Amino acid sequence: MPLIPKPKITESITVQDFFKQGEEHLKLTLVSGSDGMKNLVKDKSINRPALALTGYYKSFAFKRLQVFGAGEMAYLKDIKEDHQYKVLTEIARKHVPCMIVSRNLIPTKSMFQVAEENHIPLIRTSLTSRDFVNTATLLLEDMFAPRITLHGTLMDVRGIGVLIRGESGVGKSECALALIERGHNLVADDIVYIKLIGERELVGKSSDLNRGYMECRGLGIVNIAELFGVRSVRLEKVINLVITFKEWKQGMDEERTGLEEEFFDTLGQKIPHIQLPIRPGRDMARLVEVAAMVQAMKRMGHNSAESFNQRLIAHMDQAH
Repeated sequence: MPLIPKPKITESITVQDFFKQGEEHLKLTLVSGSDGMKNLVKDKSINRPALALTGYYKSFAFKRLQVFGAGEMAYLKDIKEDHQYKVLTEIARKHVPCMIVSRNLIPTKSMFQVAEENHIPLIRTSLTSRDFVNTATLLLEDMFAPRITLHGTLMDVRGIGVLIRGESGVGKSECALALIERGHNLVADDIVYIKLIGERELVGKSSDLNRGYMECRGLGIVNIAELFGVRSVRLEKVINLVITFKEWKQGMDEERTGLEEEFFDTLGQKIPHIQLPIRPGRDMARLVEVAAMVQAMKRMGHNSAESFNQRLIAHMDQAH
């Protein structure tokens, strides 16, 4: 099997990267402090600096984006300008990455001054604080998500994300092509880009360059979207099952009952894993399709192997 690469862990992002990815969706406008766009955001959560504005800095989350909502802005406008400047300067000295004002509220004169003097981007959004925090948190979750690339083919088989792995030339793409002919969807071929979302879901996708394309030995590069329609290609899919193709050898162990469960471990997540021996005449696409349906049943609480085992034990008890 190909060696599994080390995961890529994102410990920080720049304000500029956040701004570029969220500019349209989060309705962002840079109004001051452009020199600080390279400042680093080191936490995927978002902070409201309410207590910090009163001079209380214990547990102040200075590594996060700082959002000034209606409450913070009302408080600033109620205090004298020289005190505003002092409070905001103290916050700036904590090296906060940027300040974001919600509801398209107009920043105070002191905010502009402190942003320029301390090279801290001052950004406005027309979203409410709640909507901004909710949407920006999802974006930050994605940007900070641990990532890894694996060799294989990722398919959506009856709603189950199936990652097919195996040595080069073992027949992964041919199996995927047969599955596509049966109405299932291609997500990625050859290289699968995987990220961990919310510390619980592994989401796989293709690169933008080869999305919708497959390499089939003897045929070359095949455009799946053109041959089978755009509905045959998915942008991304949660991975629910890993299937590894292995060349069959005399005497090798093969699972006969399904009672023994294996797991594929990546990015700290354990995904159900099935190893399928490759033999002449086996319909691998059909086996993958059935494996996906079995996994779907397990997710709904129905385990065929366990159910049969219980029936067998009950029958043996009655026989005695």
